[in-house]
Amino acid sequence: MILKEQNKIWSYEEYYNILDDKSYEVISGELIMVPAPDLEHQRISRKLEIKLSLHIEKNNWGEIFDAPIDVILDNQNVVQPDIVFVSKENSKMLEKRGIFGSPDMIVEIISPSSVKRDRYDKFIVYETFKIKEYWLIDPANKTIEIFILENDKYRLFCFAGTDEKAISNLIQNFEINVNELM
Repeated sequence: MILKEQNKIWSYEEYYNILDDKSYEVISGELIMVPAPDLEHQRISRKLEIKLSLHIEKNNWGEIFDAPIDVILDNQNVVQPDIVFVSKENSKMLEKRGIFGSPDMIVEIISPSSVKRDRYDKFIVYETFKIKEYWLIDPANKTIEIFILENDKYRLFCFAGTDEKAISNLIQNFEINVNELM
């Protein structure tokens, strides 16, 4: 749901000062209310986060965060991805209020209400801000797509369906079977 106030361009500070209990994102200056995810979405997120966290922590490569966490890409693009990976080398972007800059990896789990936003709007934003790896998990189709940044454009690196493994290009030796999540 996009909230418009006479074509107002929202900034991060205005977003941060909203005093209600709803979740929002700002994409290209548009304030978007984000509905709470359903239980299937939450289960998929939890399973992937646990597996990623254990792998990342074991190798001391950085940190994994889950929603809600503000990723402030710039003053007019503030997102709350389902899962975010920030490498140890980029830990300077971690601040009390959120992640200020482009994390190494973002995972979005597609909900019926987020198909366009995750598959198109955020895809363009994440590509523009040079997120190295973007995972799109589609529970309805039981698929995982992994895009990697090459020459400042996303390229499909891995497409995994039922009984197949999704393999990260960025996180060494990390793979997960689609059936483990869905």
